Amino acid sequence: MRTGARPLILALALLLGCNGSRDQLLADLQSPRPEVRALAVKKLAGQGNPDDLVLFTRAAKDFAAIVRAEATVALGESQDARVVDLLGELLEDQDEEVQGRAAMALSKVNNEKAKAYLTLQYGRRGRATRQVIVQALKNANVPGAMAEVVAAEARSQWDRNQLALTEGALPERVGAAEELGKSGRPDAVNRLLPLVRDSQVILAAAAVRGLGDAGDKRAVGPIALLLEENFPELRESAIHALMKLQDPVATQRLQMVAVEKSAVSPLAIDAIVSFPRTPQTDASLCAIVMEGAPAEALVAGRSMRARGGCPVDPIGERLARPATAASGLQAVEGLGPAALPLLGKVVPWLSHPDATLRLLAVEAVAEVGDASVVPALQKLYEQEVKGLEALRADWVTQALPEKFGVGFDPSTMPPTPSTPGMKDDRPSRHADLLGRVKELNAARVRESGRDVVRHRVPTELYDDVAPERLVPLATLLRALGTLKAPGALELLTGYTQDSSAALRVAALMGLARLGPEGVNVAKAGLVEPDRDLQKALAQALAEAGEAGQAALIEMLPKMGSEKLLVLDALTRAGGVPGFASAQFQAVVREGGPEAALAAALLGRIQAKDAVPTLVKALDEPNSVARRDVLLALGIIGDAQAADAVAKDLFHDLPEIRAAAASSLRKLGGAAHADQLNALKADYFRTVREAAGAAPASESTASEGAR
Repeated sequence: MRTGARPLILALALLLGCNGSRDQLLADLQSPRPEVRALAVKKLAGQGNPDDLVLFTRAAKDFAAIVRAEATVALGESQDARVVDLLGELLEDQDEEVQGRAAMALSKVNNEKAKAYLTLQYGRRGRATRQVIVQALKNANVPGAMAEVVAAEARSQWDRNQLALTEGALPERVGAAEELGKSGRPDAVNRLLPLVRDSQVILAAAAVRGLGDAGDKRAVGPIALLLEENFPELRESAIHALMKLQDPVATQRLQMVAVEKSAVSPLAIDAIVSFPRTPQTDASLCAIVMEGAPAEALVAGRSMRARGGCPVDPIGERLARPATAASGLQAVEGLGPAALPLLGKVVPWLSHPDATLRLLAVEAVAEVGDASVVPALQKLYEQEVKGLEALRADWVTQALPEKFGVGFDPSTMPPTPSTPGMKDDRPSRHADLLGRVKELNAARVRESGRDVVRHRVPTELYDDVAPERLVPLATLLRALGTLKAPGALELLTGYTQDSSAALRVAALMGLARLGPEGVNVAKAGLVEPDRDLQKALAQALAEAGEAGQAALIEMLPKMGSEKLLVLDALTRAGGVPGFASAQFQAVVREGGPEAALAAALLGRIQAKDAVPTLVKALDEPNSVARRDVLLALGIIGDAQAADAVAKDLFHDLPEIRAAAASSLRKLGGAAHADQLNALKADYFRTVREAAGAAPASESTASEGAR
């Protein structure tokens, strides 16, 4: 063979080899295995054959996401304007990976239609895809990419809600009214104000809620007038809106609602308490202490404890007359130590023949906290025990059995054979199976470090004493513990195993107020099966100072779903021990609704060591605690978390974006200044203000009234 023919033969062999490889790739496109099809698409795309575009178009509709993702990349590499519509469809794919690759593919096509698809889909996609869309627009050399898509999303939402409010059906108008209010725009306020008097109550209530979210104090006057309406939904929406607007101008009207003793009275008191402190709000709270229902008067009185209390002369006048003594005693109970000058007028009511007034007096002196009344309370306790002695006497002195006797356990009793001579061993096998399941569950609980909750077995065949008859005794037990009466520790410890749930709760709450020794006894009640008991005891321990809070932290790992009660009690109490970081981090790692409270508590104690745990919690896309985790990172102030927090500036939920923006500004978001500036054009007022934008309006309530 001549030497000149060799290169030709080699080229022919290479061509045949390549064709053979291509034939194999084409065959692989028909493979039943998705990963084989995806690899074939990737290799074909690497060959850069324009004729393969039809193959990629077909693969883009494959049922497997991995194949669609590779086909999307191949379509983008072609830079063919004909595939823009298909890439726009892939941008709406159910798989986020495909969405992201479609966005980057559109950036490579880089025409106006591709940019329009990216801008449109930004407001419809989740966090990960929104972030990729912004990056794709940057790759396409779009100036101010994020600011452009944020502004476009805001315009789209405004137009959609405006159209729904004017032309939609009633449910659509209700939703649009609330969404327009959340924008916080002055134009939205102007549109919603006339609707608060709409004949459709559900629409009027939605407009009121929207005005509350708008944050414009022009709405305070018109909303306050709605408190005179008779529609509960409208009044409740008005109170919530006034609470958000935070203008004490509405205090007088809220006071009238608070003392009317209706279903919305507690909400009215919460609104007044949330307002900035002024002489008018203090006067209204003191009036509610005197005139409100017992529960509302107690809330108002406790809020006035930290404000110096209320004038004692009007309360003293009420204590001087039996007809008004009940309201006077309620006021003293609410004010607590701030009502100490009235103690001399309260003590005589401890010996009053009226049991109701006597009980109110016991609660009042316990809240005042003066130990000089302990002898009188001990005397009342002895009288109460003596009065119940005959009723609570055991008919059967022998202790009742707590387990079934041999042959009486329903789970082991064999049934009557259906066929003579046939032995049925199913009941025994069923009992063995249940026994093994119980043992496995108990072992799992022990491995997790939690205590096994054992349900209390009834110790009485029948109780002659009605639960309400034990209320005076329970009140006295709590009072003796609160005032740290001599011998209270032994006395209350004895009642912790009482058959009455009311007496057990009272004893445990009294022990929680006896200091470290009492707390050590009371904390065992946290593993009781009674959820109401757990809640009351957790709150009492949280309010008992460092000893009680330390006990709650100690018991936290040993509890299951009851963790939520402990964390809620610690949140309400205000003070949290600084050594609790490890326990709170464990709760955050477990996830669930408890993680939200645990993250907030970590932020409150500014636990620097918890930053890695909180940052890792942000990796969970569906975490219900995301907002609280972001806020906690902002409070802790560790700049290392800035990049992780910044990712949620792209989140599709406005409350998450607002939390991320607020925290990032505290962390020092210089590297993400462009993103924060872009969010200043967000549709939602809370996001704009969290990103640093100035409020849209400085209008006052008086302007709204005019």
